[in-house]
Amino acid sequence: MFLSTIERQLDSKRRIVLPAEFRVAAAGPFDGVFCFPSIEADCVEGGGQALFDTYKGVIDELPFGDALRSALETSVMGGMARLSWDPAGRITLPESLCQMFGLTDWVSVVGLGDRFQIWSREAFAAHRERQRMLAREGLPALRAQQRLAKAVAS
Repeated sequence: MFLSTIERQLDSKRRIVLPAEFRVAAAGPFDGVFCFPSIEADCVEGGGQALFDTYKGVIDELPFGDALRSALETSVMGGMARLSWDPAGRITLPESLCQMFGLTDWVSVVGLGDRFQIWSREAFAAHRERQRMLAREGLPALRAQQRLAKAVAS
């Protein structure tokens, strides 16, 4: 699993060292990760073969020619870069992804279980605060909904 949040500095060649645990979590048929523009946020999303297979499965469930399928194919598959590890455990982010999300110096690498995201440090700080507030407000409502479902099932 991809866990934790770390800050890393991109070097002048847009290389970043991902944690050793991320390299283990991404293990698959090739030595690296898949990265693409996230659909849900203004950041780079990445993961290993399992993440690629998940997105491919979602896309394959939609009929050929479906507008959502086309949008997902364009956004995910068309935006995807397959990035291999160098001997030091670094990946080199494509210039296009760095420009798209303002990744120039310090970045936040955020583990999300089956995937990770790479944010500009400043953008992630704001996003983390919004997500924290949403979780704080949403958790009590979710618990109430779960209690109600248990009561109805009993």
